[in-house]
Order: sequence, then structure tokens, then C-alpha cells
Amino acid sequence: MKITILTVGKVKERFYRQAIEEFDKRLSRYCKLEIIEVADEKTPDHASEVQKTQILEKEGVRLLRYLKEDAWVCALAIEGKMLDSEELSKKMEQLGVSGVSHIQFVIGGSFGLCDSVLNRADFKLSFSKMTFPHQLMRVILLEQIYRSYRIMMKEPYHK
Repeated sequence: MKITILTVGKVKERFYRQAIEEFDKRLSRYCKLEIIEVADEKTPDHASEVQKTQILEKEGVRLLRYLKEDAWVCALAIEGKMLDSEELSKKMEQLGVSGVSHIQFVIGGSFGLCDSVLNRADFKLSFSKMTFPHQLMRVILLEQIYRSYRIMMKEPYHK
């Protein structure tokens, strides 16, 4: 299985990069992981709704360029469906059994994802009603993907 994390913005903090590298290493025995970063738009303080929409659309164009027709796309969105770790693992396992060989997870920028990206998604996943920085969300997502594989393989994992 190939897993792509498609995300807006770079990870600047060293501790996040170290965590991402650790999960990349751990996941290498289960899947082929690819992380694609697209540029984020500069966001003015107190951005108007029009500015927010323009930022979302520009970032969306960059993201859509990397979404593959044959991939199963999962957009991370507050309004998405919440799953527990076992449910996410089961969903990923079912996708593999049904012939899906590429899953793309999409993480938006500071305003989330535009409608065109959300409409392309096969599934919208919410981790919480809370907002997280996209750098931290990348770490959380990678940890949950790793946990999903541990569950699939009937290997021990922390509950």
C-alpha cells in the first residue's frame, strides 16, 4: 500500500520533524510513505472572508495538482466523520482488500480545505472539533496510520 500525506505548508519546528521522521521509519515496514508539501499562502492578520476564500482556493489548486485519479482520498476536516483507531484501521484494511493500492490523506492550511478539494475526497475524517496546527496534525495522523497498521497486523499497541 502506498500512503501519501498531502499537506499545505512546511514543518518548521525541529521536534515535529523528528517525530515525523520517526513515524516514517516505523511505517516503512508496512507501507510506502510519501509526504508532499505545497506552499501555503501568506495570511494577513484579521483576514476578511473574501481573503480567506482566495487563500483556500489558491492552496486548493496546489493540492488538486497532486491528487491522483486512482487514489482513495481522505480529507482531514473538522466537519468530517470521527473514527476511533480500530475503525480507521478497519477502513484502511477494507480498502486494501477491495483493491485500493494508494491512499492520499489531505491536510489543509490555517483555514482548512476549499470546497473543490473536499468534493474530490472519497471520505472526510475528523480527529476532533478542536483546531490543531497543521504541523501537529501531520504527526497525529502519522501516529494513527502507524497504529492502524499495528492493529491490522494484530501487533500490540498502546490503548
